[in-house]
Amino acid sequence: MKPRSIFSASAALVICLSPFSAKLQTKTTADKDWIVRSNHYTQMLIDLDKKYSPEYGSSQGLAEYDTQISIPTLANQLAERKDEEGLLLQYTAALKTEKEALVLQDLNILISHLKLGFRQQDFAQQRQVPFLNATSVIYDGLDILLDDQTPAARHAAAIVRMRKYAGLEKGHRPLTTILQERVAHQLAGGNMIYPSKQQMELDLSRNASIINGIAELCKKYKLSGWEEPYAKLKKQVEDYDLWIRQQVLTKARVDFRLPPEEYALALEAYGVDIPPAELAKMAHAAFISIQNEMKPIAAEVARQRHLPSSDYRDVIHELKKEQIHGDSIIPLYEHHLKDIEAIIREHQLVTLPNRPAIIRLATAAETAQGPAPHMVPPPFLNNTGQRGVFVLPLNMPPVAGEKTGSKFDDFTFDAASWTIIAHEARPGHELQFDKMVEEGVSQARSLYAFNSTNAEGWGLYSEYITRPYMPLEGQLVSLDYRLLRAARAFLDPELQAGTVTQQQALDLLMKDVVQSRAFAQQEVDRYSLKAPGQANSYFYGFTRMLALRKETEEALGAKFNALRFHDFILSQGLLPPALIHDAVINEFVPAEKKL
Repeated sequence: MKPRSIFSASAALVICLSPFSAKLQTKTTADKDWIVRSNHYTQMLIDLDKKYSPEYGSSQGLAEYDTQISIPTLANQLAERKDEEGLLLQYTAALKTEKEALVLQDLNILISHLKLGFRQQDFAQQRQVPFLNATSVIYDGLDILLDDQTPAARHAAAIVRMRKYAGLEKGHRPLTTILQERVAHQLAGGNMIYPSKQQMELDLSRNASIINGIAELCKKYKLSGWEEPYAKLKKQVEDYDLWIRQQVLTKARVDFRLPPEEYALALEAYGVDIPPAELAKMAHAAFISIQNEMKPIAAEVARQRHLPSSDYRDVIHELKKEQIHGDSIIPLYEHHLKDIEAIIREHQLVTLPNRPAIIRLATAAETAQGPAPHMVPPPFLNNTGQRGVFVLPLNMPPVAGEKTGSKFDDFTFDAASWTIIAHEARPGHELQFDKMVEEGVSQARSLYAFNSTNAEGWGLYSEYITRPYMPLEGQLVSLDYRLLRAARAFLDPELQAGTVTQQQALDLLMKDVVQSRAFAQQEVDRYSLKAPGQANSYFYGFTRMLALRKETEEALGAKFNALRFHDFILSQGLLPPALIHDAVINEFVPAEKKL
């Protein structure tokens, strides 16, 4: 889940693991010899990741890495590549000696992860002038340490890390200097592809909010001695951004679309293994089908509420008028989390843990980094009590020339909270990862099999299995969010193909999916600028889950049990759909037939 290189393009889907689950993992893993063997191989790759990206070690709860930073020089990247190639040889050799099928499966997961990373690196180095955003790199490295769930004793390490980023510690040069050298090296290449001008302008316009967020974190945790390195870093970042504007932005490509080769690599990384045009055709059909499913529910809601129009768009607009503000937002979400947990228990949908989920509002800097509801993960490798946090952003950050950002109204009304909780918390991402570690899943499956298709497919499926038991208003908005995922799966590839414009996509999302302008804009930014290809994974993963359930129901007939099916799916970890399919058909179905 860590980018293979500073040049790698990856969209981070934040996820959740729980401390209770992490404790269970030790006991359960000890009972599975194959996991111990598999983890031996995976640890080699983990060690490399920590060596070249100490911030990754910190994010996993390893305090010994807290005062270290990544040094993203070209020499270090080449050294990392050499180490990874050596590791690939070891993994390939192990395929010939290992006998356990599950260990062999995990070895192939690790091999595929490395090979894809190599192809991404090669494309980046041979063809791209990158936009390396120093502000984001610095904020991410500090935010890891300055968090409510990070032990207070670790907070001070952020000052050391900040000083090293600024080049104030012996043996360290400013991070901005190193990144400038990397960009300059790529500028000297021939036949290079420049980043999107629109993407650069968007990210650069938000850097001030992110830099201010660093100062807010330092004040919040009452650090001492942060002012000097912060002032130095702020000036360095401002100078770096000016250089980027002069040297890269002036030559940036006006067309936001990715080169076809790069878009194909992105789709592969996100787990989408069918042609984009085929996915778009499926999604268009689903979009119309979902709209038809929404009509009778909207009509009933309109009848009960005596609304003047029964059109689902008008009904949702009316529901959005019932906004929850300020301190009332979190209690609403916490209340409906309990309601959904009651639904899960009553209808035996999946096995629940005996601990609450955490929900909070996003800071301005977090919203600038990722303006959508998301799960922030705690450490996985060395969890000392931290838990995942479901974060709700409320406003888009202002861009250049604006005094205030746009307002969301998509998450802060009662009817929307049901499906968002089901997706991000339970039975979605939080439970997905809690259950995974409780079952003793190998590290290869929990760390390196991850892609958006296998993670987001479950998230959307979680909305699907809870929707029938929501109140009518919640059902309607849940279908509207499914409509959004179908829209993503045709808008993303069609934007990249040039058959749809950004304005047309924005209009469709605001009119037919009933999104606020702020949410619709961040969606269009996502498809065209921030993470092209990623948004396809929700719909694609969901369709694969539905197909697998149907096949399993047909195989088992009256013996099909939803709770055991869902628990088995979660116990397999973040396997790609094809491997999940094999596990269900070859393990789960035969075992269930014997009951």
